[in-house]
Amino acid sequence: MDRIVECVPNFSEGRKTETVARLVEAVESVEGALVLGTHVDADHNRSVITFVAPPETVVEAALRVVERAAELIDLNAHAGQHPRMGATDVLPFVPVRGVSVEECVALAHGAGERVWRELGIPIYFYESAALRPERRNLADVRRGGFELLRGQIASVPERAPDVGEARLHPTAGALIVGVRPLLIAYNVTLKTADVGIARRIARAVRERDGGLLHLKALGFELESRGVVQVSMNLTSYEQTNLHQAFEAVRREAVRLGVEVIASEVVGLVPQAALLAAAAHFLKLENYSPDLVLENRIAAALERRK
Repeated sequence: MDRIVECVPNFSEGRKTETVARLVEAVESVEGALVLGTHVDADHNRSVITFVAPPETVVEAALRVVERAAELIDLNAHAGQHPRMGATDVLPFVPVRGVSVEECVALAHGAGERVWRELGIPIYFYESAALRPERRNLADVRRGGFELLRGQIASVPERAPDVGEARLHPTAGALIVGVRPLLIAYNVTLKTADVGIARRIARAVRERDGGLLHLKALGFELESRGVVQVSMNLTSYEQTNLHQAFEAVRREAVRLGVEVIASEVVGLVPQAALLAAAAHFLKLENYSPDLVLENRIAAALERRK
C-alpha cells in the first residue's frame, strides 16, 4: 500500500463486545481496509478502532462503520465517563504515507457530506478540517456533550452543525469529523478513588492551564476498579512524549500523596515514541534508532534492493 490514510473512529460503546465486533466487521467489509487494533473500555463505555486504507477506499470504510454504529448504538441509553456527542463520536483521518493534509481534509469533508446525506447525522468539523477557527479544538466542539447539544443545536447559532440541519439524529446524535497528525492517547492510573485528585493533576499538566505543550488532559473515575485515571492526548509526541507526560503526572501525584499504579496506551503508538521513552527511563547515553536491531535489518534490506 503506497498511499496510506489512518482512520481512528471512536464509538460510544465499550461494554457490549458483540457490538464492537460488528463494527470491526463493517470496516473489514471494504476491500483494502485493514483493522490494526481495537481498544475497548467499559468504564468510559467507549471503544476505538484503528484502521488504515488507501485514500480511494478509506471514506467508504468509514461510512460503513458509522452506519453500523447508528444501527446498533442508541445514545439516549448510553452512560459512561468520557464526553461524547454521537454513537460514532469522533472520526479523525490521519495522513500516514504518500497523502497530504490537504487531501485528507478533502476526504474528511466528503465523508461528512455523505454521512449527512445518507444517514441524516449532522456533522461538525475539527482540527485541520475545521471550517471555523473556534472549532479547531475538539474539546471546544464537544463541550457539554450530547445532553447539552440536544438543547442547543436548534436554538444557539454557535452550536449549529457545519453540515446538515440543526437537529440531532434521534439515536446516533452528531458526528465530529477531522484531520489531525498522529496522536497518542495515554492514560495514567492512580491508587485512589478520589476523582478530584485526578482532575487536579489533569489541570496541572495540560497545556491550556500552563502545563506541558501539546498535552490535553482530563480526570476520570474507573468505578469498576475503584481507582481514578488521568486521561491524556499527546497531540505532538515529538514535542511532548510519553515519558514527559508520565513524569509530570507522577510528580503531581507524589505532591498530593498518591501512588501511580499503571499507565496504558489507547489505540496504537509510533515506535519512535516508545523508543524515546525507553531511552529516557534507562538513561541510555548512546541511544539512537540505529541501536535497534530491527531498524538495522530493515535498513540493510533496503540497501540491497
